[in-house]
Amino acid sequence: MMEVFSREVPAPGKIVRHFKRELEHEGNMYLYEIVGVAHHSETNEDLMVYRALYGEGKMCARPLAMFMSEVDHEKYPDIKQKYRFEVTDEEV
Repeated sequence: MMEVFSREVPAPGKIVRHFKRELEHEGNMYLYEIVGVAHHSETNEDLMVYRALYGEGKMCARPLAMFMSEVDHEKYPDIKQKYRFEVTDEEV
């Protein structure tokens, strides 16, 4: 069963931006397309699967809780974005 979050989990096909896009926003850098949520069969952990919209279009996965987490503003005090990944309507 998927965890409950205080915001909606991005649906497949949505475009999200990683907070580091604030630091380097050339082209499609740090923009990703959501593939969907996968379930790790050994650990029962939910993983967000997403594809980079830059470079070679690498497919990535990370724990859903980490994907949905807030930016560590102590480590990155100048970042304005609240969450690590946020849905965007930027042109791709």
